[in-house]
Amino acid sequence: MISINAASTALSLLQAMNTGSGTDLVATLYSSPAATGGNPVDALKNAVKNEAKGIADEAKQPEVARDIAAFRKAVANAKDLPSLLADPAARKVLLTANGLGDQTDYTALATKALTSDPAKSDSLVNKLSDTQWLTMAKTYDFANEGLAVLKKPSVLDTVASGYAEVMWRQSLDASTPGLSYALDFRTRASTAKSAYQILGDATLREVVTTALGIPKEIAYQSIDAQAKAITDRLDITKLQDPKFVEQFTRRYLVAASAAGSGQSSGLVV
Repeated sequence: MISINAASTALSLLQAMNTGSGTDLVATLYSSPAATGGNPVDALKNAVKNEAKGIADEAKQPEVARDIAAFRKAVANAKDLPSLLADPAARKVLLTANGLGDQTDYTALATKALTSDPAKSDSLVNKLSDTQWLTMAKTYDFANEGLAVLKKPSVLDTVASGYAEVMWRQSLDASTPGLSYALDFRTRASTAKSAYQILGDATLREVVTTALGIPKEIAYQSIDAQAKAITDRLDITKLQDPKFVEQFTRRYLVAASAAGSGQSSGLVV
């Protein structure tokens, strides 16, 4: 059981990070007897510093290299999107690289969503709660271009690199819980213009709700209630400020680490 003193230290740390004075307190918390694991903020700094090398090394890992090779071969042989998505390896790489790795088992959904036209308001891709589907449909324009965009060498390289990046990020979670989400969040936080966008994106939702101490059970409430819980605690316009995003990302990592060790901040921004 985590001691009262340790929980108090974590709370002080999270509060201090709002004022920009959290760095020393992070070190204090993760050098304490109650601490478990390493300093998550240091882990984030190291990951950012070594990102290019980490992704390149990940792409050389046998399993990742096999997945990418299978993907390239499948794209070269596919006649259309449905036939490409019918290939498990190709589907895994394509969806994972585009932030939909948790949807790889849903072949029918992926096919129907990505072949629907995002320009039409009544299309399936515009009705799904996960906005990553819409982003992906717009990026590749499968509804109008088929596989033409995806077959371009530069796009194939981007997908392969994106897949290796996701796999690299996920490998970091073993030592630092939430680090993969943190890295993704600091890259895409500025795309969020509303609480509804945050709720419709798995990464943004996880980071924001965890950092704000919003319980998972809020998912059982209406979407409007969930959005209000976020806007009551967070000025979303601040996500346009890189310094705030960096600070918020660190706050998330500390909260994720505290949750993993049984601590709870209970903090509201």
